Amino acid sequence: MRRLPAGFAVIGDAQWLPGYSLLLTDDPTATRLSDLPRPQRLAFLSSMELLAEAVEQACAEADEAFLRVNLEILGNADPFLHAHIWPRYEWEPPQLRRRPVWLYPRERWTDPVTALGVEHNGLRAGITAHLTAAAA
Repeated sequence: MRRLPAGFAVIGDAQWLPGYSLLLTDDPTATRLSDLPRPQRLAFLSSMELLAEAVEQACAEADEAFLRVNLEILGNADPFLHAHIWPRYEWEPPQLRRRPVWLYPRERWTDPVTALGVEHNGLRAGITAHLTAAAA
């Protein structure tokens, strides 16, 4: 979607929670936050905050059931520094709404019904517009 001070903002391939986005580090040697020198760590966290706010604003505009965003830096499966920005919604199943998204069934990641597609272009454009405004 956009280059940020310390990485690249991208929209996720899986969109069962519409607006799911990631911040990918621009340092290919960084596998975790602590691999970066302190100024770059702060720049990464600042970029993560910019993306989270843009996702929050765009999702709130697109869906009145939007509640909040969850931010995660995990690094358990992919060997490079990245942050997950998960929008959360009132319409989520009650037993999952207040829990980590990783408790959703595994099939959600590969379900073609909720895969990124043209129906997400408006939301992607909204996130990008908010990122552009914040970066100005």
